[in-house]
Amino acid sequence: MKHGLIFDLDGTLVDSLAGIAASLNHALAAAKLPTHSLSKVRGFIGNGARILIQRAAPASADEDLVETLENAFKDHYHLHWSAGTAPYDGVLPLLETLQSRGYPLAVLSNKPHPFTTKMVMRLFPSIHFTAILGQRAGIAHKPDPAGALEIARDFVLEPKDCVIIGDSTMDIETAHHAGMDSIAVAWGFHDRERLVEITPGRIVENPEEISALFP
Repeated sequence: MKHGLIFDLDGTLVDSLAGIAASLNHALAAAKLPTHSLSKVRGFIGNGARILIQRAAPASADEDLVETLENAFKDHYHLHWSAGTAPYDGVLPLLETLQSRGYPLAVLSNKPHPFTTKMVMRLFPSIHFTAILGQRAGIAHKPDPAGALEIARDFVLEPKDCVIIGDSTMDIETAHHAGMDSIAVAWGFHDRERLVEITPGRIVENPEEISALFP
């Protein structure tokens, strides 16, 4: 039986840091608030757009300001995300190889669902994903296992036969909660030390190591 492979998006399949930072800083600057460096924004990513904004905004920001910033961020990102987003080296060949070997593939992201689907379809048009799920209203996002379990059903596989592959502690927590195996990638947005602490099934340094795990 082939495992079902569930990939995170930002920090795992694609390097989207520059695009996210540009839109975030555009929203902050428009509100005359301090902007952030790439290294700072890197630590904000992983829990969805609203928490990204909450982390970037001043501690004194109220819900109305957070809402305004989130809308400004999304409006700018909708138009400009592609200028700061690209697949990591080796990721497209990895997906093509896994697809040719018959592994069912999916994407599960905390990025808003419309951005998730648009980005995946634009950057990986040659890959068939059984499911592409982003953050959707009314459905708990990672580390809640709801999305991962939905994908397992789409795969027609038991959770134990699925693997979540991601760069963040959020992805590994999701795998733990869903009863799935996990692989942490070391090239993304979370530091290796944080990944080690949450005990993924394994940590890989490059896409070729993933390919070797699924012959």
